[in-house]
Amino acid sequence: MGNCWCGWEPSEYRVSSNTKSESPREQSPSVKASKDYSKLPTNPEEVEHLRRSLAANPLIVFTYNKLKVLTGNFRQEHMLGGGGFGSVYKGFITEGLRVGLQPIPVAVKVHDGDNSYQGHREWLAEVIFLGQLSHPNLVKLIGYCCEDEHRVLIYEYMPRGSVENNLFSRVLLPLPWSIRMKIAFGAAKGLAFLHEAEKPVIYRDFKTSNILLDPDYNAKLSDFGLAKDGPVGDKSHVSTRIMGTYGYAAPEYIMTGKSTVPSRAI
Repeated sequence: MGNCWCGWEPSEYRVSSNTKSESPREQSPSVKASKDYSKLPTNPEEVEHLRRSLAANPLIVFTYNKLKVLTGNFRQEHMLGGGGFGSVYKGFITEGLRVGLQPIPVAVKVHDGDNSYQGHREWLAEVIFLGQLSHPNLVKLIGYCCEDEHRVLIYEYMPRGSVENNLFSRVLLPLPWSIRMKIAFGAAKGLAFLHEAEKPVIYRDFKTSNILLDPDYNAKLSDFGLAKDGPVGDKSHVSTRIMGTYGYAAPEYIMTGKSTVPSRAI
Protein backbone atom coordinates (compact mmCIF):
# COMPACT_ATOMS: atom_id res chain seq x y z
CA MET A 1 0.00 0.00 0.00
CA GLY A 2 2.91 2.39 0.57
CA ASN A 3 2.58 5.47 2.76
CA CYS A 4 -1.07 6.24 2.04
CA TRP A 5 -1.41 8.96 4.64
CA CYS A 6 -4.88 10.18 3.67
CA GLY A 7 -6.39 6.82 4.50
CA TRP A 8 -4.77 7.05 7.92
CA GLU A 9 -5.86 4.88 10.79
CA PRO A 10 -3.77 4.27 13.94
CA SER A 11 -3.66 0.51 13.40
CA GLU A 12 -2.43 0.83 9.82
CA TYR A 13 0.97 2.34 10.59
CA ARG A 14 4.14 1.21 12.29
CA VAL A 15 6.68 3.77 13.42
CA SER A 16 9.77 3.47 11.25
CA SER A 17 13.29 4.82 11.64
CA ASN A 18 13.57 8.59 11.98
CA THR A 19 16.75 8.62 9.89
CA LYS A 20 16.21 10.99 6.98
CA SER A 21 17.85 10.32 3.64
CA GLU A 22 19.50 13.26 1.90
CA SER A 23 18.38 11.95 -1.46
CA PRO A 24 15.24 13.50 -2.98
CA ARG A 25 14.41 10.07 -4.37
CA GLU A 26 13.59 8.88 -0.85
CA GLN A 27 11.77 11.96 0.43
CA SER A 28 8.41 11.96 -1.37
CA PRO A 29 5.39 11.16 0.82
CA SER A 30 2.47 9.28 -0.64
CA VAL A 31 -1.01 10.70 -0.94
CA LYS A 32 -4.24 8.78 -1.36
CA ALA A 33 -7.64 10.43 -1.42
CA SER A 34 -10.23 9.53 1.17
CA LYS A 35 -13.56 11.12 1.99
CA ASP A 36 -13.69 9.84 5.57
CA TYR A 37 -12.69 12.74 7.83
CA SER A 38 -12.47 10.37 10.81
CA LYS A 39 -9.52 8.60 9.18
CA LEU A 40 -7.40 11.76 9.06
CA PRO A 41 -5.16 12.69 12.02
CA THR A 42 -6.95 15.38 14.02
CA ASN A 43 -4.69 15.92 17.05
CA PRO A 44 -0.94 16.39 17.61
CA GLU A 45 -0.38 12.81 18.79
CA GLU A 46 -1.96 11.32 15.68
CA VAL A 47 -0.20 13.76 13.35
CA GLU A 48 3.18 12.99 14.92
CA HIS A 49 2.50 9.25 14.80
CA LEU A 50 1.87 9.55 11.08
CA ARG A 51 4.90 11.77 10.51
CA ARG A 52 7.19 9.36 12.36
CA SER A 53 5.91 6.51 10.21
CA LEU A 54 7.15 8.49 7.20
CA ALA A 55 10.60 9.19 8.72
CA ALA A 56 9.87 12.92 8.59
CA ASN A 57 11.98 15.91 9.58
CA PRO A 58 11.60 17.17 13.17
CA LEU A 59 8.94 19.88 13.57
CA ILE A 60 7.88 21.93 16.58
CA VAL A 61 4.33 21.28 17.77
CA PHE A 62 3.04 24.65 18.99
CA THR A 63 0.15 25.28 21.34
CA TYR A 64 -2.33 27.92 20.23
CA ASN A 65 -1.55 30.00 23.31
CA LYS A 66 2.14 29.99 22.38
CA LEU A 67 1.27 31.25 18.91
CA LYS A 68 -0.76 34.08 20.43
CA VAL A 69 2.37 35.12 22.32
CA LEU A 70 4.57 34.89 19.20
CA THR A 71 2.21 37.09 17.16
CA GLY A 72 1.09 39.56 19.83
CA ASN A 73 -2.33 37.88 19.98
CA PHE A 74 -2.57 38.00 16.17
CA ARG A 75 -2.65 41.77 16.10
CA GLN A 76 -3.64 43.47 12.85
CA GLU A 77 -0.29 45.26 12.53
CA HIS A 78 1.46 41.88 12.48
CA MET A 79 -0.57 40.64 9.51
CA LEU A 80 1.51 39.94 6.40
CA GLY A 81 -1.36 39.06 4.10
CA GLY A 82 -4.18 36.64 3.50
CA GLY A 83 -6.20 34.67 1.01
CA GLY A 84 -8.79 31.94 0.67
CA PHE A 85 -6.98 29.83 3.27
CA GLY A 86 -6.98 32.51 6.00
CA SER A 87 -4.38 35.01 7.24
CA VAL A 88 -0.59 35.10 7.65
CA TYR A 89 1.04 36.91 10.58
CA LYS A 90 4.63 37.73 11.41
CA GLY A 91 5.84 36.27 14.68
CA PHE A 92 9.10 35.86 16.54
CA ILE A 93 10.43 32.71 18.19
CA THR A 94 12.42 33.54 21.31
CA GLU A 95 15.14 31.56 23.07
CA GLY A 96 12.69 30.58 25.78
CA LEU A 97 10.64 28.42 23.41
CA ARG A 98 13.18 25.61 23.18
CA VAL A 99 16.72 25.18 24.48
CA GLY A 100 19.26 25.68 21.70
CA LEU A 101 16.79 27.22 19.26
CA GLN A 102 18.02 30.48 17.79
CA PRO A 103 15.65 33.48 17.95
CA ILE A 104 14.13 33.84 14.49
CA PRO A 105 11.23 35.64 12.80
CA VAL A 106 8.54 33.35 11.43
CA ALA A 107 5.42 33.48 9.28
CA VAL A 108 2.33 32.06 10.98
CA LYS A 109 -0.39 30.91 8.58
CA VAL A 110 -3.75 30.58 10.32
CA HIS A 111 -6.38 28.62 8.42
CA ASP A 112 -9.75 30.31 8.40
CA GLY A 113 -11.61 27.78 10.51
CA ASP A 114 -12.64 25.60 7.57
CA ASN A 115 -12.74 22.26 9.35
CA SER A 116 -14.28 20.49 6.38
CA TYR A 117 -12.64 17.37 5.03
CA GLN A 118 -10.96 19.30 2.21
CA GLY A 119 -9.77 22.12 4.46
CA HIS A 120 -8.21 19.75 6.98
CA ARG A 121 -6.74 17.58 4.24
CA GLU A 122 -4.99 20.55 2.60
CA TRP A 123 -3.57 21.62 5.96
CA LEU A 124 -2.36 18.08 6.60
CA ALA A 125 -0.85 17.85 3.11
CA GLU A 126 1.40 20.79 3.91
CA VAL A 127 2.48 19.25 7.22
CA ILE A 128 3.30 15.93 5.54
CA PHE A 129 4.97 17.19 2.35
CA LEU A 130 6.96 20.08 3.81
CA GLY A 131 7.66 18.01 6.93
CA GLN A 132 9.50 15.50 4.74
CA LEU A 133 10.94 17.48 1.86
CA SER A 134 14.02 19.63 2.31
CA HIS A 135 15.59 21.79 -0.41
CA PRO A 136 16.96 25.35 -0.67
CA ASN A 137 14.13 26.25 -3.07
CA LEU A 138 11.28 24.97 -0.88
CA VAL A 139 10.04 27.10 2.00
CA LYS A 140 10.99 25.59 5.35
CA LEU A 141 8.19 24.43 7.64
CA ILE A 142 9.22 24.99 11.25
CA GLY A 143 6.16 23.64 13.02
CA TYR A 144 2.39 23.47 13.26
CA CYS A 145 -0.57 23.70 15.62
CA CYS A 146 -3.42 21.19 15.62
CA GLU A 147 -5.48 22.11 18.66
CA ASP A 148 -9.27 21.94 18.85
CA GLU A 149 -10.54 23.77 15.74
CA HIS A 150 -7.23 25.58 15.14
CA ARG A 151 -5.07 24.59 12.16
CA VAL A 152 -1.90 26.67 11.93
CA LEU A 153 1.41 26.34 10.06
CA ILE A 154 4.65 28.08 11.05
CA TYR A 155 7.21 28.76 8.30
CA GLU A 156 10.52 30.53 7.96
CA TYR A 157 9.92 34.23 7.38
CA MET A 158 10.44 35.38 3.79
CA PRO A 159 11.00 39.17 4.07
CA ARG A 160 10.62 40.05 0.39
CA GLY A 161 7.19 38.46 0.11
CA SER A 162 5.83 36.80 -3.00
CA VAL A 163 6.93 37.19 -6.59
CA GLU A 164 3.42 38.43 -7.37
CA ASN A 165 3.78 41.34 -4.94
CA ASN A 166 7.18 42.25 -6.35
CA LEU A 167 5.94 42.20 -9.93
CA PHE A 168 2.70 44.12 -9.50
CA SER A 169 3.29 46.37 -6.49
CA ARG A 170 2.90 50.11 -7.10
CA VAL A 171 5.27 50.81 -4.22
CA LEU A 172 8.24 48.49 -4.80
CA LEU A 173 10.82 49.25 -7.47
CA PRO A 174 10.62 47.08 -10.63
CA LEU A 175 12.79 43.97 -10.46
CA PRO A 176 15.81 44.06 -12.81
CA TRP A 177 15.94 41.26 -15.37
CA SER A 178 18.93 39.65 -13.68
CA ILE A 179 16.87 39.21 -10.50
CA ARG A 180 13.87 37.95 -12.46
CA MET A 181 16.03 35.29 -14.11
CA LYS A 182 17.47 34.32 -10.73
CA ILE A 183 13.95 33.90 -9.36
CA ALA A 184 12.80 31.83 -12.35
CA PHE A 185 15.86 29.59 -12.10
CA GLY A 186 15.34 29.06 -8.37
CA ALA A 187 11.67 28.18 -8.80
CA ALA A 188 12.60 25.75 -11.59
CA LYS A 189 15.15 24.07 -9.33
CA GLY A 190 12.48 23.62 -6.68
CA LEU A 191 10.17 21.96 -9.20
CA ALA A 192 12.99 19.79 -10.54
CA PHE A 193 13.65 18.54 -7.02
CA LEU A 194 9.99 17.52 -6.66
CA HIS A 195 9.94 15.81 -10.06
CA GLU A 196 13.16 13.83 -9.54
CA ALA A 197 11.90 11.99 -6.47
CA GLU A 198 11.38 8.26 -6.76
CA LYS A 199 7.74 9.08 -6.09
CA PRO A 200 7.41 12.44 -7.87
CA VAL A 201 5.37 15.22 -6.32
CA ILE A 202 2.84 17.12 -8.43
CA TYR A 203 2.76 20.64 -7.05
CA ARG A 204 -0.52 21.64 -8.79
CA ASP A 205 -0.51 25.33 -7.86
CA PHE A 206 2.59 26.87 -9.45
CA LYS A 207 2.04 30.63 -9.65
CA THR A 208 3.75 33.85 -8.64
CA SER A 209 1.80 34.24 -5.38
CA ASN A 210 3.15 30.86 -4.20
CA ILE A 211 6.80 31.68 -4.90
CA LEU A 212 8.34 33.49 -1.93
CA LEU A 213 11.61 35.43 -1.78
CA ASP A 214 14.27 35.57 0.91
CA PRO A 215 16.46 38.67 1.51
CA ASP A 216 18.72 37.72 -1.43
CA TYR A 217 15.82 37.07 -3.84
CA ASN A 218 16.24 33.31 -3.65
CA ALA A 219 12.94 31.74 -4.71
CA LYS A 220 11.18 29.16 -2.56
CA LEU A 221 7.99 27.28 -3.39
CA SER A 222 5.26 27.46 -0.75
CA ASP A 223 1.69 26.25 -0.21
CA PHE A 224 1.65 22.48 -0.72
CA GLY A 225 -2.02 22.08 0.20
CA LEU A 226 -2.93 20.82 -3.29
CA ALA A 227 0.19 18.71 -3.85
CA LYS A 228 -0.09 14.99 -4.52
CA ASP A 229 2.00 12.06 -5.67
CA GLY A 230 3.01 11.94 -9.31
CA PRO A 231 3.28 8.96 -11.66
CA VAL A 232 5.76 6.23 -10.78
CA GLY A 233 7.30 3.34 -12.67
CA ASP A 234 6.11 2.96 -16.25
CA LYS A 235 3.20 5.36 -15.82
CA SER A 236 3.49 8.65 -17.72
CA HIS A 237 0.53 10.43 -16.11
CA VAL A 238 -1.92 10.35 -13.24
CA SER A 239 -5.62 11.14 -13.30
CA THR A 240 -6.75 13.92 -10.99
CA ARG A 241 -9.33 16.63 -10.60
CA ILE A 242 -8.41 20.04 -11.98
CA MET A 243 -6.86 21.91 -9.06
CA GLY A 244 -5.07 25.19 -8.50
CA THR A 245 -5.49 28.32 -10.61
CA TYR A 246 -6.78 27.90 -14.18
CA GLY A 247 -4.75 30.78 -15.60
CA TYR A 248 -1.54 28.98 -14.70
CA ALA A 249 -2.51 25.43 -15.70
CA ALA A 250 -1.24 23.60 -18.78
CA PRO A 251 -3.95 23.37 -21.50
CA GLU A 252 -3.74 19.56 -21.74
CA TYR A 253 -4.19 19.32 -17.96
CA ILE A 254 -7.37 21.42 -18.07
CA MET A 255 -8.78 19.49 -21.04
CA THR A 256 -7.95 15.93 -19.93
CA GLY A 257 -7.36 16.11 -16.18
CA LYS A 258 -4.07 14.27 -16.71
CA SER A 259 -0.58 15.60 -16.07
CA THR A 260 2.05 14.71 -18.66
CA VAL A 261 5.82 14.94 -18.25
CA PRO A 262 5.96 18.61 -19.42
CA SER A 263 3.12 19.70 -17.14
CA ARG A 264 3.79 17.90 -13.86
CA ALA A 265 4.43 21.15 -12.06
CA ILE A 266 0.76 22.09 -12.22
